[in-house]
Amino acid sequence: MSDALTPQPTTPATPAGATTPSAPAPDGARIIAVTSGKGGVGKTFVSANLAAALTRRGQRVLVLDADLGLANLDVVLNLHPKITLHDVFTGKAALDDAVIAAPGGFDVLLAGSGMVEYSRLTPEVRNQFLSVIQALTPRYDVVLLDTGAGISDVVLFSVSLASEVLIVATPEPTSLTDAYAAIKVLAMQQKRQHVRMVINQAARPGDGRAITSQLQQVLDRFVSTESGRPMRLLHMGDIPADPSVRDAVMRRQLLLLQTPGCPAALAIAQLANKIETTLLSPAA
Repeated sequence: MSDALTPQPTTPATPAGATTPSAPAPDGARIIAVTSGKGGVGKTFVSANLAAALTRRGQRVLVLDADLGLANLDVVLNLHPKITLHDVFTGKAALDDAVIAAPGGFDVLLAGSGMVEYSRLTPEVRNQFLSVIQALTPRYDVVLLDTGAGISDVVLFSVSLASEVLIVATPEPTSLTDAYAAIKVLAMQQKRQHVRMVINQAARPGDGRAITSQLQQVLDRFVSTESGRPMRLLHMGDIPADPSVRDAVMRRQLLLLQTPGCPAALAIAQLANKIETTLLSPAA
């Protein structure tokens, strides 16, 4: 894996408008960006089921679909919204009308899919998105931003609004290489000192911790934060490869509702417990 993760001579281009984090949202919810370097690693699946698990623990949770151009949270949750974030941005609907209840007891704010105008971060999109975040955070304990994949300016802006970043990756070399690239950008442009990692589709217990450790070694060699110390990777857990996941996704149902006792569902429940104890407790 180390060869696949060795940095190349080229450095990722700096997306316009994403060099520094945006102003923090007001006091209220803990904002957690769920992101990934590569698409197709189960990021939205993790966001939705993690929200259900946190809700079961008594947290007030909102999942905001921050993948503004290629939204698919509605597909995962089998929702058919009449009002989306696009309608709020264009002034066709009020924000409160766009927030709807999802299976699992949490709230969602869904984005429209295929909106080319949201493929770039314009000042208008930036201001509208920030206004939405500032209006919603006082109402919840946790806001999960289900971002797009990669290091586009829209993704990096969404991530910059979060106090914590949860990167989802799989054990495949392409996923880990892209995760490394995303982590490098977060260290260099957003001055982040740490990010949290979840390894999805882990083949064996302990794989995720070993992968995170190997990735940390690469970061120690090649990436320094503003403080001069290496970026820290905090391993939050593994979600094992589980046939129940595919079945739930194909049925467009939450895994925690369909098969709550399967290995992957239990792992997500453990992830929710770790997030609650490390980020949401009064001492966090």
